[in-house]
Amino acid sequence: MSTQVPARKAPLQAMQRQEPRRSRSRAGKRLARLPVHLLIALLLVVELYPLLWLVLGSFKTQQEFLNDPVWALPGSLNFDNYIEAWTTGNIAVFVANSLMATLPSLALIIVLGVAAGFALEVMVWKGRNGVLLIFLTGIMVPGQMILLPLFSAYFKTGLTGTLWPLIITYTATGLPLTVFMMATYFRAVPREVFEASTLDGASIIRSFLSIGFPMVRNAVFTVALVQFFFIWNDLLIALTFANNSDLSTIQVGLLNFTGQFGAVQYGPLFAAICINVFGTLAIYLFLNQRVMKGLAAGSVKG
Repeated sequence: MSTQVPARKAPLQAMQRQEPRRSRSRAGKRLARLPVHLLIALLLVVELYPLLWLVLGSFKTQQEFLNDPVWALPGSLNFDNYIEAWTTGNIAVFVANSLMATLPSLALIIVLGVAAGFALEVMVWKGRNGVLLIFLTGIMVPGQMILLPLFSAYFKTGLTGTLWPLIITYTATGLPLTVFMMATYFRAVPREVFEASTLDGASIIRSFLSIGFPMVRNAVFTVALVQFFFIWNDLLIALTFANNSDLSTIQVGLLNFTGQFGAVQYGPLFAAICINVFGTLAIYLFLNQRVMKGLAAGSVKG
């Protein structure tokens, strides 16, 4: 009996000695993660505080903007600024113009860009490397250089005064990057898939529509979202070709909240910016998972 007691106490004593070590180890891990947590908290503050400040500003009156500190809360949460921005500020018209310019441009970019990426990467034909190089050259052309020649061309063809100059320009400027990205995504698709479809009797159009396009579907969503933000947030091209108030996009329309002598209606302006920002943010959150899958699709071959 006397020999069994120390044998039972030994594991217990060992556990008691290990417990402080585990506590110190957990405390050490938490201390090591503290800089990471502080960095994440700092990033959250940097990302979220401007949005919160924007939302609070959209409820302030003009007097609160002029007399109160920047960080002061609004006196009341009424939606007068949003109503004024939507009706008097014609935000509804600007949003409609942006949609009518963005959606056709986006459709043309995706259809033409995905087809060109498939033809340049999957199909084998003479001169495809030179054509791809021409598309890559288009990425390097600054947009400011093409505005004056395009404006002259649109004026001579009678397209000014419509949204067609915006649609054509957005499509032409968005195609080079789209073709390059889609050719990269098609490069990651195994060639054996297309060879098998050809052996089964599928035409090249059937291989593209039934096999190639579905396999890069997430990549298409990624490219479409990137191009959507480029077009939706554009100011330079829209200000050049759609300076008429009836054709203004939402980015140009935000300039209308500045008066003749520089007086800014801050409340309706902040409300209009909120409508613009949170509308696009909702689209991004809805397509977030597909965008992540599309970004990772071209990183692995085979």
